[in-house]
Amino acid sequence: MSLAGFHPAIERWFGSRFREPTEPQRQAWPLIQAGRNALIAAPTGSGKTFAAFLAAIDSLLRQGLDGTLTDGTQVVYVSPLKALSNDVQKNLAEPLAEIRRTLEALCLPDVEIRTLVRTGDTPAPVRQEMVRH
Repeated sequence: MSLAGFHPAIERWFGSRFREPTEPQRQAWPLIQAGRNALIAAPTGSGKTFAAFLAAIDSLLRQGLDGTLTDGTQVVYVSPLKALSNDVQKNLAEPLAEIRRTLEALCLPDVEIRTLVRTGDTPAPVRQEMVRH
């Protein structure tokens, strides 16, 4: 299975977790990676959110490996529900950790990609810390 356009570490990780991309992912990834806008309309559970996130993770990973990853916000996910935002962050934690292990297995430098959730309930000191890091 080939994930054309993805870094080999991402391709290897994906292959260890999934049999193949979903149709929405196959169609969206070339557009997203080319910097074009994409609207993915597909049933629940078809990998729409993951399509966007994996393309973003690939970009961040490449920046980290070539030393251009800055300490700032590059991806913003807006959710209509606080619980959904928390679920998305949890669902990103495992793949990000596994991708880091894949980098290690390939003898590549570690790349830390951080995720944060900010809601209307996030205390001011935590928000200020988010801005600093």
